[in-house]
Amino acid sequence: MMSSLCGTEKMATIFFCIVLFLATSVSSASLKVGFYKSSCPSAEMIVRKAVNKAVSKNPGLAAGLIRMHFHDCFVRGCDGSVLLDSTPGNPSEKESPVNNPSLRGFEVIDEAKAEIEAQCPQIVSCADVLAFAARDSAYKVGGINYAVPSGRRDGRVSLKDEPTLHLPPPFFNAKQLEENFARKGLSLDEMVTLSGAHSIGVSHCSSFSNRLYSFNATHPQDPSMDPEFARYLKTKCPPSSNTGSDPTVPLEVQTPNRLDSKYYKDLKNHRGLLTSDQTLFDSPSTKRVVKNNARYGANWGNKYAAAMVRMGAIDVLTGTKGEIRKHCRVVNYR
Repeated sequence: MMSSLCGTEKMATIFFCIVLFLATSVSSASLKVGFYKSSCPSAEMIVRKAVNKAVSKNPGLAAGLIRMHFHDCFVRGCDGSVLLDSTPGNPSEKESPVNNPSLRGFEVIDEAKAEIEAQCPQIVSCADVLAFAARDSAYKVGGINYAVPSGRRDGRVSLKDEPTLHLPPPFFNAKQLEENFARKGLSLDEMVTLSGAHSIGVSHCSSFSNRLYSFNATHPQDPSMDPEFARYLKTKCPPSSNTGSDPTVPLEVQTPNRLDSKYYKDLKNHRGLLTSDQTLFDSPSTKRVVKNNARYGANWGNKYAAAMVRMGAIDVLTGTKGEIRKHCRVVNYR
């Protein structure tokens, strides 16, 4: 599958194909492309079919599944812990304000896993199903395809308080983002590249309304935001009231259901929605990467694929560690 991404690119992008190969073969040394080739050869096709069906009906689920994989990997590693339901006395990661109510797509994972279990009982982990689903989402809405090293096993622990300790909030600046991703073994370039996933999906107004109404004592509105864009956002996000509503707006307005490099062009035009988006262009340490990603969209796609493979190898459980869940929402009974 890696060849389908890189094979038609010209010489200018060969470097990024090499990067993708190295990321696949080195950073995922404990994982293997084609891990289920003999034990469950239909696994990846089952996941792709489920993703294609769901995203065709609701394009927003592509962003949800990619985000879910990110939230899984940054908390306890890519072990499927984000998929576990709460149990009495033990609220899970799903209940964290970082994930609830915004995380979506669990039913897609459930459907794929159920069909896989019917064909290959307790062979394919939920963590791998999620990694495949994130890849298939990128392919469905962005044409970005890549081989996913697999062989992850599922964790048995999921704690409500942990996501806020590991996931970067929307108000982080570039330095804080760099440090956050570095703790997970990801580079500055990979951080900026993976942020491009914000070219799809939505954000609640509460995540950026301070930029519109209460930025600081001198400027109620963030002066770095394009004024026309700010006026548009105010029509979608009126000042907070006691109604309890929290509307959503697309993270990238031009092509909200297409995973592409227009996100970076928006940053250059001061139309980044979140503080953690716009800071990537405003910061000297990341500005060059933003410009390059905006200018060379095909190269960004290759870099995104390589970075997703690297992210998918964070603190994985392999071998005899963890388990292969029968149902992704609950650990196996022992």
